Amino acid sequence: MKKWAKQMVGISLAGVMAASLAACGGNATKEQGSQGASSSPANAASPSAAPSSGPKPELRSLGIWMNADYNTYTVAKVLEERTGYKVKYDMLPQENPNEKLNLLIASSEPYDTITTGGASMYKALYSDYAKRGALVDLGPLIDKYGPNIKAAISQQSLDAVKVDGKIYAIPTQTLSNVASSLMIRQDWLDKLGLKAPTTTDELVTVLKAFKEKDPGGNKEQNIPFTIAGNAPIVVNLAGAFGITNSWNDVNGKLLPRAYDTGYKDYILYMNDLFKQGLLDKEFAVNQGTTVNEKFTSGKAGVIAVDWSNVPSLTDALIKNNPNAKMVYIPALKGPQGKLGLSQPTGFDRLTFIPKSAKHPEDAIKWIDAKLEKDTFRLMTIGEENKHYTFKDGAYAPILPIFTDERNFASSYLTGSDEKNYPLYWQARVRKDARLFDAYAFLNIKEPANTKVSDVIGLSPYMEQYSKNSDSLNTMLNDQTVKFIVGVDPIANLDAFITKYKSAGGEASYNEVNDWYAAQKK
Repeated sequence: MKKWAKQMVGISLAGVMAASLAACGGNATKEQGSQGASSSPANAASPSAAPSSGPKPELRSLGIWMNADYNTYTVAKVLEERTGYKVKYDMLPQENPNEKLNLLIASSEPYDTITTGGASMYKALYSDYAKRGALVDLGPLIDKYGPNIKAAISQQSLDAVKVDGKIYAIPTQTLSNVASSLMIRQDWLDKLGLKAPTTTDELVTVLKAFKEKDPGGNKEQNIPFTIAGNAPIVVNLAGAFGITNSWNDVNGKLLPRAYDTGYKDYILYMNDLFKQGLLDKEFAVNQGTTVNEKFTSGKAGVIAVDWSNVPSLTDALIKNNPNAKMVYIPALKGPQGKLGLSQPTGFDRLTFIPKSAKHPEDAIKWIDAKLEKDTFRLMTIGEENKHYTFKDGAYAPILPIFTDERNFASSYLTGSDEKNYPLYWQARVRKDARLFDAYAFLNIKEPANTKVSDVIGLSPYMEQYSKNSDSLNTMLNDQTVKFIVGVDPIANLDAFITKYKSAGGEASYNEVNDWYAAQKK
């Protein structure tokens, strides 16, 4: 395997693995969930429950970065006592983890399990490892030692990680919650006697009032609406034009945004906002932190906000203006009645066993033991009436012990109880009433038809799509900024689409739709 070491080191995949799953479950801040058991579970067994008998080897596990020591955090001891396996944990660096991972795989470092992120870049990396013979085929091991794996993880998830028909990873499914939407200054609306907009036309009316009547008293610094330059296709508004996700079903075909007629309507709308002075004239150079600062300092009236950031954003806003109030705008209807908020699918992370592992069978036994129902609940949210309470179908944390002993629990996931984890996980968002209210607005109060599932999230590895996805998205975002600010006239859209197709867009489109057609048979 070392003969391809130089190739492995040379693999370059854009992006950095999401950092800690702290606070709301980290990637779990973008993990979303709505399903789960509806009745109270039996009390979780004590962490001191006796493990199965027999000598077990010490395992080595490499995990994603987290802001704590895997080896000394409370969950490590819980898992050792429950599974009987002592594990030596290491973690990938926060910056450029894929480069470190390539080196470790190429040098045959004998980890028994390796867990990475689950985004498309990591699916591509994982698939490359599998094709090169660097990973253990887990199918036979799961069949022999994985009854809890089979019970907890859906066949759909296992099929989505297959490479050439074989399972080389244990997937941890992303929780499919809506993550973000547009936030508006409620006190500005109140001051002007306006209601929150429900359509794209009503949003224009509100933004004009913010500009002309300046309810924040900002004068020349007044900004009705601001966005980040690296995210010019804005959540909620994208749904109003039918381009909620990066790929959307149009008459039975999956279209990338660039191919969708809704994309042209969207850039025309945003260009009009920009020309009228309703959209921040500096948006092209804004970073996410810049957008938040403009909002919390009282200069901007509308921004896109992830519900996980609501408490910190609220605190900063109130510090600057004790009377300030902010609320989410409902999913806006576009000119053709379309609306939508993206509901992610796919994987939060992937766990695989390298060929260099010394104990592959025990690694699967350990993963399987972690997915035993009571052990999994104990690992993720602790003991009932110690770490959490369960009432009326809802889990609520007991503070501060829940935060102290389970805040980083999701970093230990190597597969999840897909049926029940979304409900267990909600204990994390109940740590702060403002956090839960923001989550609940988008995922409970908003009508079901506002949620548009990301169809491509659970697709298997596709060579052309994986190779081209990041560069095409960057190309689309850069061009969208040019169209909105008018640097490139919208008349050049067809020329851009031609360029997009030749840069891998058409190859990706054909591959994606071959897969999509096969799924519908």
